[in-house]
Amino acid sequence: MIWTPGAARAARRIAAAAAVGGGGLTALGALTYGLLFTEAVVARRIVGRPHGMEGPPADGIYGDFDGEPIRMVMLGDSTSVGLGTTDPADTPAVLMASSLAGIAGRPVRLTVVGRSGAASVDLGDQVDRALGALPDIAVIFIGANDVTTQTPPARAVRHLQKAVRRLREAGAEVVVGTCPDLGTVRPIAQPLRWVTRRWSRQLAAAQTVAVVEAGGRTVAFADMLGPEFDTNPDEMFGPDRFHPSVEGYLQVAYAVLPSVGNALGLWPEPRPRRSESIYLAAAMAAEEPGAEVSATRVAGRATGPHGRWVTMLRRRPWVQPRDA
Repeated sequence: MIWTPGAARAARRIAAAAAVGGGGLTALGALTYGLLFTEAVVARRIVGRPHGMEGPPADGIYGDFDGEPIRMVMLGDSTSVGLGTTDPADTPAVLMASSLAGIAGRPVRLTVVGRSGAASVDLGDQVDRALGALPDIAVIFIGANDVTTQTPPARAVRHLQKAVRRLREAGAEVVVGTCPDLGTVRPIAQPLRWVTRRWSRQLAAAQTVAVVEAGGRTVAFADMLGPEFDTNPDEMFGPDRFHPSVEGYLQVAYAVLPSVGNALGLWPEPRPRRSESIYLAAAMAAEEPGAEVSATRVAGRATGPHGRWVTMLRRRPWVQPRDA
């Protein structure tokens, strides 16, 4: 894991700009925007859209159990709908819903309102639809399109925080999978890969700050698929070399599942975790796949000299066998 105090300061600046309504603060500056835009066009042409823009329909009730269903909603971008899969059972939403049902011994009613191509600005409309399902738990995968559409990080974070706050005010627990490291995507060439890596991780850290402040918790995607892509790209990524394959989505789903269980009080409590300031924990989590960040109290206080107290749980990314 590599992080610097500068990463924590960047997370603080972006989150502060979001809080006061700033939109002009960027991760790397105006010159970088031009470079990103030009090379992103090239990368998109290489990647193409072999999957189309729709994931398989996944709404329904999962788990052959009696009792009142747990109501789960899935929001976000193409990863939230499992773009590239053809069987709903292979989407991250259904993988989580089915497993959650087994953990709880209750059925799970799943509603997917995510949309391919969505950025954080689109979360408002998705929340409108999600609230109609009266969710107990909401899972959000968002951030990659904020980078590729050159959305200023402060603006993206502000929309995400508003979405989380609305869901929490409606009584739903919220788990957010933060922006993945787009620097691991091979069709993106240098120097864009370096730019997107730094931009992605700064955004992920700022997302963590905003989500925890709004009452949710985050799971870092970071470069979760990076090592697997390097050693076995045909297995972990789909035909576009951008979206995960079935195996890739499985890893994503089961990285987030423990946090969903924790949020609902269904997952065994982890061993005591070290408390950190929110900015330091956000910067560290952005570098570590599967790390969960949530609010805590120290000596009865929610905040300390450097902001809100949080705990960061480091989890090694894992995959549940498909026949389990």
